[in-house]
Amino acid sequence: MDIDTMDVEQIRKDVDEICKPWEGRPGNLIMILHEIQNRYSYVPRRISFEVAKHLSIPLARIYEVITFYNYFKLTPPGKHIVSVCMGTACYLKGAPTLVEAMGNHLGIKPGETTPDKNFYLQVVRCLGCCGLAPVITVGQKVYSGVKPEQVPAILAEYK
Repeated sequence: MDIDTMDVEQIRKDVDEICKPWEGRPGNLIMILHEIQNRYSYVPRRISFEVAKHLSIPLARIYEVITFYNYFKLTPPGKHIVSVCMGTACYLKGAPTLVEAMGNHLGIKPGETTPDKNFYLQVVRCLGCCGLAPVITVGQKVYSGVKPEQVPAILAEYK
């Protein structure tokens, strides 16, 4: 769904649909933001404005939540989300070198998208695969025991 081509009425309809199940519930903003990110893959500014109006809260409150939690993205991520696990087991088995290798190969830092919009690189706290460390994922595919020299071949699968 391309937010840039949506008219205001469609945005309002989407926001109403997303907000309705959460109306009047404590902590609803974070749940609404999760729903928005699930739908658009990030939290678009145009949607944030409408959520602020819908919930009668300042836009600053929305950005306070978005910027506090690492999960939320303010820009669209690339087509393929590359996650490098930095949990204890992965960290001890070389995950920092994987982050460096990924960044060097893609020409980006964690939290950035490649200029061709094909890859988004992120560091995550734990992927729950400690026995397979170090682990990366590309989308839903898990790669275990990854060595820095394997990075180009792994990424080549998604070009």
